[in-house]
Amino acid sequence: MKKNIILLSAVLFSTVSFAQNKGLVDNSASPYSKLRSVGLQDVNWTNGFWKEQLNVANQETLPFMWDLYHNDEVSHAYANFEIAAGNRKGTFKGPSFHDGDFYKIFEGLAATYAVTKDKKLDKQMDEAIAMFAKVQRKDGYLHTPVLIDQRWGTLGPEEVKKQLGFEKYNMGHLMTAACVHYRATGKTSFLNVAKGVADFLYDFYKKASPELARNAICPSHYMGIVEMYRTTKNPKYLELANNLIDIRGTTNDGTDDNQDRIPFRQQTTAMGHAVRANYLYAGVADLYAETGEAKLLENLKSIWDDVAFRKMYITGACGALYDGVSPDGTSYDPTVVQKIHQAYGRPYQLPNATAHTETCANIGNVLWNWRMLQITADAKYADIVELALYNSVLSGVNLEGNKFCYNNPLTVTVDLPFEQRWSNEREGYIALSNCCAPNVTRTLAEVGNYAYSLSKQGLYVNLYGSNNLNTTTQEGVEIQLHQQTNYPWDGAITITIDKAPKEAYALFLRIPGWSNGTTILVNNQKVEGNPVSGSYLKVERKWKKGDVISLNIPMPVELMEANPLVEETKNQVAVKRGPLVYCLESDGISKTASINNIVLNTNSDFKIEPIQKSNRSLISIAAQGFLDNNSWNKKLYQPLNQGKEQIFLRLIPYFSWGNGTAKEMSVWFSH
Repeated sequence: MKKNIILLSAVLFSTVSFAQNKGLVDNSASPYSKLRSVGLQDVNWTNGFWKEQLNVANQETLPFMWDLYHNDEVSHAYANFEIAAGNRKGTFKGPSFHDGDFYKIFEGLAATYAVTKDKKLDKQMDEAIAMFAKVQRKDGYLHTPVLIDQRWGTLGPEEVKKQLGFEKYNMGHLMTAACVHYRATGKTSFLNVAKGVADFLYDFYKKASPELARNAICPSHYMGIVEMYRTTKNPKYLELANNLIDIRGTTNDGTDDNQDRIPFRQQTTAMGHAVRANYLYAGVADLYAETGEAKLLENLKSIWDDVAFRKMYITGACGALYDGVSPDGTSYDPTVVQKIHQAYGRPYQLPNATAHTETCANIGNVLWNWRMLQITADAKYADIVELALYNSVLSGVNLEGNKFCYNNPLTVTVDLPFEQRWSNEREGYIALSNCCAPNVTRTLAEVGNYAYSLSKQGLYVNLYGSNNLNTTTQEGVEIQLHQQTNYPWDGAITITIDKAPKEAYALFLRIPGWSNGTTILVNNQKVEGNPVSGSYLKVERKWKKGDVISLNIPMPVELMEANPLVEETKNQVAVKRGPLVYCLESDGISKTASINNIVLNTNSDFKIEPIQKSNRSLISIAAQGFLDNNSWNKKLYQPLNQGKEQIFLRLIPYFSWGNGTAKEMSVWFSH
């Protein structure tokens, strides 16, 4: 049956012709994708929030990361390629996923070049590609930890062990970056390297034992190999993608940590290492878009329900636990109850101060939900993309763009009597765990590609922000428009048509799930239909140049509570406005006090006030609260303090925490 699916998909590739709008995901010919990506170059941020963020990314983050990964005194990533190429002597240094980190930065360069056409970036990429090609083995293999040992005669029996590390992860990011580079530049130089890698993987999985083949920590290569199939139209890559799913859970040494204790087609809940899980789910969604295998989508939807309704933070963050145990464990037998690292916990297990919530897991949540949106056209997935981007992804980098978070806690307090493995302060380079910094670098460079999607019915507007769109419909007809808005600080949005098809054409406007009372006008006339939160509103007509669509999405301050089964936040509230989650830092309290002694007055006026932070314009929320003066020194329990002092509070967007001198922060409050 699967062979038939693959053959059918290959036929569809040769017979179906869509406009070649090739974005991060080239699903322009994916038979089971309802939406298609616009081109990488089709969206240009013009002002406002994402333009400001992109300026930081282009002027600070991208060059900072490029230089950092060429500095062998710090990261040794590029030095490893030079050593593997024979340009210099030395040994491999750094984490085994160093190659992949460099490919992520490269992908950020390529996505940026697609919009800016900056010749300096093009030259930098050409130089790096020449190095990759020199390093690559004749059989297509490219993984510097092994190739360095091979070149200098120190490989020995540890080759197998290294293959069980982050080898496939690195190759996956290589393939993805190569596809993005090809779409951004039209050059095949890096794509040819990636073809060698993909061919090696195809041959490897044909010959390897199930025990050897199943080991692929953090499966970025699932997304990578499907993207290679889409880009090259080589059906053997789709065959490999199917085999990668088939082989999971077929050996006796699988783990829940790696999501391969049981076959994927038996998995209905999220388990294990959150980054690996979200990358896997994104890759499976890519595979579904090509094959339409119903079981894959059925399981993805079940797993999504488990995450969205039981295991995800209010910020869109994933991976609650530094260390957990297998949710499938039924006894104390260690072969049944397994330790899980950086894990999805049990349902509703969402600690705040010890939240792991790795930035890479949150980016994985975006990658997965973006693909779910494409294959279903369901707005609930766009809601999660927006939530994570504005909160748990953006919190992974400081406002100046040169310091990064590995984990993203929801409470930081100096009173915790222990140190956690990773700092609660952003760092320029996170030794041995710097994977998140390159990941957030490429993600922020690529946000524009999430803003719109195309379908046979029309154009989907997924994210709001001031930008110009210049793309073509699936029939090859030009459509141009521009947005003007101060979103996410304000819900007033105007979309002006600059060029549109002559025939009637539909715009699908996303009505955010968090919103209530949205109004939509076209040329000052109310549109037909009722905007429903958490859906797309279809507006179809014969458009002419200068037509203006006006959306008004009210943005009141909302007090949020968690399901009472989330024990850590029972009887507490969080503050949210629009897509943004807010937090309180210790310097936002009118009196010196511990963040743990703050009680929020839920009857506050909640005034919206602009502030400046690290040269960025933000919107803060002024509120009232109470200070509980009870001392907790050498006390575990004591009588409730009924007399509390009134104080004033200034809340800031969660993504901006940790950019000053404040030592404490919290998202949740007693009330």
